[in-house]
Amino acid sequence: MGKEMSLARSKMARLTLQGVTRTYREGRRRVEALAPIDLSVEQGEFVTLIGPSGCGKSTLFNIIAGVDRADSGQIALDGDLQGDRRGKVGYMPQQPLLLPWRTVEENVLLGLDVRHVPRGEALQQAHALLERFGLAEFAEHYPATLSGGMRQRVALLRTVLFNSSFLLLDEPFGALDALTRIVMQRWLLELWESLHVSVLFITHDVREAIFLSDRIYVLSARPARILRTVEVDLPRPRRQESLATERALQLEQELLELLVKEQTV
Repeated sequence: MGKEMSLARSKMARLTLQGVTRTYREGRRRVEALAPIDLSVEQGEFVTLIGPSGCGKSTLFNIIAGVDRADSGQIALDGDLQGDRRGKVGYMPQQPLLLPWRTVEENVLLGLDVRHVPRGEALQQAHALLERFGLAEFAEHYPATLSGGMRQRVALLRTVLFNSSFLLLDEPFGALDALTRIVMQRWLLELWESLHVSVLFITHDVREAIFLSDRIYVLSARPARILRTVEVDLPRPRRQESLATERALQLEQELLELLVKEQTV
């Protein structure tokens, strides 16, 4: 009762997890994916998860989004412990999954269509966002004609229009080249700062985590548990040169040392 009350009464937290676990069965074998996980995301906060490959980060996202279930523990979204979380967060998986037969505008509208927003209102919202973030001139293009970075932008805007206040972003820039990735990081920060959204982000890139985040949770190898919570005390707004400061380099070394100990080949 006390734990439930503390979760439900958290006024600032958009998301709170306490003691969340998950175990799968593979034939006769039990696979423990998540040891008890405690974490939170505050209003307007950018929080990142990093950890070894296969440690359970995407499993955790699926549970938060309501696609999968936890075996135990408590999850509160905006203080609600009991409600169905499906459709209450904007969830972008690793691949953009744009519909190739729909234009940029039609793909962006998809999230609003799912929410049954009236067409006129949906078009107004989509056009405003496309204009605001430099995609208006590509509205009638199809995904196959776009660069990788453009496709990710479209997928992100579709996610924002599905839920513009809380985003789950599962390594969205992992497949991009280094230069495009830097451009997309800056673009994501602009979007986050402009729309005042709360973000929970997954990456394998330590420098990306430092550049984007207010706070970083470092996960262990499977079954995932929180090894350390790191506050990123670099001033905002951030620029690429922020990563060359003494504090950023200290954070990078600290995080890499933790991850190397956990990584299995």
